[in-house]
Amino acid sequence: MRVWMVVAWLFVGMAGLIFHYGPGRELEKIDVLNANVTQARMSVDMGNWSEAIENFDAAIAGLTEDQVELRYQLRLEKAKAQMMDSQLPEARLALETLLQEVSEKFEPEAPIAQDTRLALASAQYYVTWLMRLEGVGREEWEPEIEAARQNYRILSEMSTNSVETGSSAKRREDLEAAVRLARMDLTDLQALPLPSQCKNCKSGKCRGKKPGKPKEGPPKTGATFQKPDEQSGS
Repeated sequence: MRVWMVVAWLFVGMAGLIFHYGPGRELEKIDVLNANVTQARMSVDMGNWSEAIENFDAAIAGLTEDQVELRYQLRLEKAKAQMMDSQLPEARLALETLLQEVSEKFEPEAPIAQDTRLALASAQYYVTWLMRLEGVGREEWEPEIEAARQNYRILSEMSTNSVETGSSAKRREDLEAAVRLARMDLTDLQALPLPSQCKNCKSGKCRGKKPGKPKEGPPKTGATFQKPDEQSGS
């Protein structure tokens, strides 16, 4: 009887080892991934951008090769956090690369493609804002705002057929804001409050020039201005 009990315990132990080094390890990886994603999104909700970026990096590192769409989504969320963490130029480059990759696998109307394009347009818009304040020449900042305008135009055209309430109007407002930013006099731009995406950040294009200082008080008459939907950058 004791022999059978010993044999039974041995089988239980072997089964435990098999589970631990097989399905158990995969379940552990899933738990760690879910924990990192949850913590990253909680950090975003609390405005802890640096912590969110670290957790997004950890989550992305734990993904398998077949989790393609989730990888794109987490890279998008990380880039948005970077935009709020004084890493606007880095976010802009990351979003440009991400849009290229997403466009190869999804239709332009796919949610991940539209969300990425919107975030990229927002990054291009705010990089233009910084470049102008830093005194960068028009020949350098104009292509940036033109790229933002083109992305907003594409989104506006797609949102015309969207069932989402208010989506079309928001995209038109974004497009109009991009046009106004390109046309606005620098003095009027300096009079506006600095967007949160631009604070403590440099465009990387200033080449040693001193950034313009925002003026106190309201902008001049005719300088009314509406920024793009800031949800695209948060």
